Amino acid sequence: MARTHSGNMQASSAHADCGAAASLIMIITSLLDTDLYKFTMMQVVLHHFPAANVEYRFRCRTPNVDLVPYVDEIRSEIQKLCRLRFAEPELEYLRKMRFIKGDFIDFLALFHLNEKYISVTPSPKGNGEIDIEIKGPWLHTILFEIPVLAIVNEVYFRNTQQHPQYEEGRERLRHKIELLGAKPEFADCKIADYGTRRRFSKRWHEEVILTLKEDLGEQFTGTSNVYYAMKHNLTPLGTMAHEYLQACQALGPRLRDSQIYGFEMWAKEYRGDLGIALSDVYGMQAFLRDFDMYFCKLFDGARHDSGDPFEWGERLLKHYEDNRCDTRTKTMIFSDALDIPKVLRLYERFRGRCRLAFGVGTNLTNDLGYQPLQIVIKMVRCNGQPVAKLSDSPGKNMCDDKAYLAYLRQVFGIEQPTEEEIAGQ
Repeated sequence: MARTHSGNMQASSAHADCGAAASLIMIITSLLDTDLYKFTMMQVVLHHFPAANVEYRFRCRTPNVDLVPYVDEIRSEIQKLCRLRFAEPELEYLRKMRFIKGDFIDFLALFHLNEKYISVTPSPKGNGEIDIEIKGPWLHTILFEIPVLAIVNEVYFRNTQQHPQYEEGRERLRHKIELLGAKPEFADCKIADYGTRRRFSKRWHEEVILTLKEDLGEQFTGTSNVYYAMKHNLTPLGTMAHEYLQACQALGPRLRDSQIYGFEMWAKEYRGDLGIALSDVYGMQAFLRDFDMYFCKLFDGARHDSGDPFEWGERLLKHYEDNRCDTRTKTMIFSDALDIPKVLRLYERFRGRCRLAFGVGTNLTNDLGYQPLQIVIKMVRCNGQPVAKLSDSPGKNMCDDKAYLAYLRQVFGIEQPTEEEIAGQ
């Protein structure tokens, strides 16, 4: 399939080539510069868990990265973030979403992030790591994660790569677009941008989005970033993240039923809308045990975020068939460390058997030839109780209470971790 590259990248290069002057630019300029699922989860928190208190912790999974020299700069950007308020046009944009309710918009009109709930310090280990701790009411801290991760990324890269290789990034992006259009049978293979949290910079992020919109057309389905969705008339995408189901470990009536409780509360709030369930907080086996016929028929599909995606897809499709669901009406969303060749392999495996969607993150928004930072901010406590995820990928688990992890594994019938998993934790 032929593509017409209109020069959009070159046209937008002026705002991308920021060089050393980038340090003068405020990184986050809108509270909408985050992922949609932060708002969808936040509305559930407002309506069902307004008194919940939580704690989040930061981790950089990339070895030998020294972030300590940038602590003051990160703090300064967070101070600026905490001065932001939602503008009226932003609230009106959110108000038009069918699943956003009026009282939530009224709350957001008064909302701001409070600096007292977040701290950034060098790690006492003295190894170049930094500690970011977010602690306070869930309702007032939930919007920190994505912009803070974007801040850490941009501060790091604008200091270490003062003359970025934008042309290399543009060439790589062109190649990805060409791969998606290489065969006529790929015409219905569609991708979305999920790359806010690990982007090289916000300006590069916007250039990538504009290029995908122009060159991919209908193959580009939208972005998880609400700000760029509003600014560039794209579809904002997202439902729930791990922290929601993790918090339900402390908020539900019984730990073993916490995943079921989370899905039920989600359905109570959205009444069939936003029907994509996250499958890997306790691993696929535990997910399938809880995702019974009721949930199979109630939810539109599920999202993959750890483990072997091909195995996950086959197991999910068989599960739908066993529960008398037409798999062709169900959606599988893949979002774990995707690149375009993997997207195409998954598309070839599952096309025609179900509806497919692909959320590509770091490989779109931070692929200029430098090693991206593998950084995360995860909830580790809710209402004073440890919470955790037990994903299907070694090293993705994050919990500072080993006794609780062992108990969680026992409750959900999950095998004890390997030495590799323990090292990753």
